[in-house]
Amino acid sequence: MPSLGQELSRLRKLNGWTLRDVEERSGKRVSNSYLYQLENDKIKEPSPHILFEIAQVYNAEYPALMELAGFVVPSARQSAGTTSIAFDSLNLTEEEKEEVMDFIEFRRRKRKPNEDTA
Repeated sequence: MPSLGQELSRLRKLNGWTLRDVEERSGKRVSNSYLYQLENDKIKEPSPHILFEIAQVYNAEYPALMELAGFVVPSARQSAGTTSIAFDSLNLTEEEKEEVMDFIEFRRRKRKPNEDTA
């Protein structure tokens, strides 16, 4: 299995882009210097938010990038039982369901201790 950096480098080169191209395509939400550090495995724990931005630019699977970064990513089968009823009415693809669940988990981790969960 490649490292996150190797995969990001592969995806960028596959598109024929420079690091600056990726920075521009991300709306400058991800700097080329940060991308360089990611590709060279200098950053060991990138934020899920940054990985989501990069996945959007590369049209890559966000859960796959999360897994390469060392995050625990539940399989579609594991999460399907708890979410199938809510997702049925939304007509989402499996990939979209996984992205929504990843975002929910990301938001939960950002929750402040005094935030109301009701």
